[in-house]
Amino acid sequence: MKEYYYDLHIHSCLSPCGDDDMTPNNIAGMGVVAKLDIMALTDHNTCRNCPAFFKTAEANGIIPVAGMELTTAEDIHLVCLFEKLEDAMKFDDAVNEKRIPFRNRVDIFGQQMIMNENDEVIGIEENLLSNATTITIDEAPSLVESFSGICYPAHIDREANGIVATLGVFPEFPFFPCAEYHDGDKRPEYEKRFELLKAKPFVVSSDAHYLWDISGRLNCFELECSENPEDIRKALFERLKSL
Repeated sequence: MKEYYYDLHIHSCLSPCGDDDMTPNNIAGMGVVAKLDIMALTDHNTCRNCPAFFKTAEANGIIPVAGMELTTAEDIHLVCLFEKLEDAMKFDDAVNEKRIPFRNRVDIFGQQMIMNENDEVIGIEENLLSNATTITIDEAPSLVESFSGICYPAHIDREANGIVATLGVFPEFPFFPCAEYHDGDKRPEYEKRFELLKAKPFVVSSDAHYLWDISGRLNCFELECSENPEDIRKALFERLKSL
């Protein structure tokens, strides 16, 4: 068994609330500085910077994970992760059909830049990415699973877009394999409030929108596998699914 330090919730400059300095190369570089082993890129309702991030992360010795922070119809945030980049991009296409077109106002919400592995802008998303989709909380898990991914509620300890703050409870159904905390120190408080969470494994990630938000060497999984990146990623997903 080996410890792999992770941050599984990071936004790039494609998210309107992400800083312009959150380019694929800068994110990977900060991962090296932070001594992380595994990083997931999870922009709002899109995976389109994941291909560039995969290349920059791999070039820097980081195990990349393709992901998305999905906003449900109830305005709840879910972290969606995919073992294979191609599955993430197919999911991206499916989510794109469920988005509600609303023109982005750069002066209010921020830029939404699609980049290549050289941090060159190759496109701009014209419609706002951070607003709710038409995908409900009940529909989301099975939709993600249909693309061989997993999903779980993001930052349940936050008021904004957290499942607990929105619904008033952590629901038994639909089933989620785990839950994400932004602040791991708040876990006892939430387990005291909600019995279900006492038996619910957890992930702690940064929800980074700025380079300095990216987690340091704080949270890890113990994985048993070869040092091949694909084997590490596979072991990570097996661990997440069995938490």
